Amino acid sequence: MAKSKITLYVDIVSPFAYLGFYALQNFPVFKQCEITYIPILLGGLMKACGNTPPLQIKNKDKWINTERIRWSTLYHIPISPALPPGFPISTLPLQRSLVSLSLSHPSALPAALTAFYNAFWVDYAAPQEPANLLKILAEVLDGGEEEARRVVERAGGKEAKEGLVRNTDAAMGEGAFGLPWFVATNFKGEKEGFWGFDHIGQMLDHLGLERPDEGGWRAML
Repeated sequence: MAKSKITLYVDIVSPFAYLGFYALQNFPVFKQCEITYIPILLGGLMKACGNTPPLQIKNKDKWINTERIRWSTLYHIPISPALPPGFPISTLPLQRSLVSLSLSHPSALPAALTAFYNAFWVDYAAPQEPANLLKILAEVLDGGEEEARRVVERAGGKEAKEGLVRNTDAAMGEGAFGLPWFVATNFKGEKEGFWGFDHIGQMLDHLGLERPDEGGWRAML
């Protein structure tokens, strides 16, 4: 039987993309799936589809912060109760670096995403700052700082810049209008898109995977 597949589009700036990523990486039910992560620029996606950033919507700006704490508490996902300083920030250099990494060291991408998400949403360490970005990449690459520098240098080149645009366009083409955006293909080859951490229950149903009994799965759509 063919394995179920999930593609998750990610940007470090999104707390809900972090929750989705954490779930795919750590929840046992997803060990049965083949998972692909694709870095995009959330701001570019929002602009392309005419979506208003949540922080610009009165009352929603407060609600989404409450919501991220609720879900992280329910599923025991580590996250800082305080927003990162200056949130939201531009993650353009960081996302280009992730695209660069995905082109040269695709197997290192999940570890890099874990490290960057932790440095932004768990123990804030300003991962968008050049020195910190380089340090984090060096820690996940076998080649250390030297190889990390190559990744960062490539991030400033045409290939990575165009790759980030292409990835963002691909997310748009798959129906995305925000993050996290999951594209799930079940063992029958049927593909559907799902938006939001709170819809991963529906995604499991589509994939033909049984929802776990423990935790907050009954609260999932």
